[in-house]
Amino acid sequence: MAKLSLFERRRQRVRTALRKNAGGKPRLSVHRTGKHIYAQIIDDAAGKTLASASTLGVKGTTANIDAAKTVGSNIADAAKKAGVTNVVFDRGGFLFHGRVKALADAAREGGLEF
Repeated sequence: MAKLSLFERRRQRVRTALRKNAGGKPRLSVHRTGKHIYAQIIDDAAGKTLASASTLGVKGTTANIDAAKTVGSNIADAAKKAGVTNVVFDRGGFLFHGRVKALADAAREGGLEF
């Protein structure tokens, strides 16, 4: 068996903790790349994506904290339209710092609770 990278081990640890503590709430999943940031709210029981937002359609710089704040507020608005207020934050293997933290803070300010 191949050794897992630090990122993969962290992702497994975070997802295991989420499964234990989710309590049937939808999951706010965040994915970050060098150019973009993506967020989606997933209902794991039904296997459906309830809402999503990303920097794909944004013109200008998309790999900074301001863009992450925009995605956070957009995902909060989309969640309200879908009738979701309580979620569990899934940062994946990413550290809760920088763009991921900015997205989470903006989503909280937009009305999501986690």
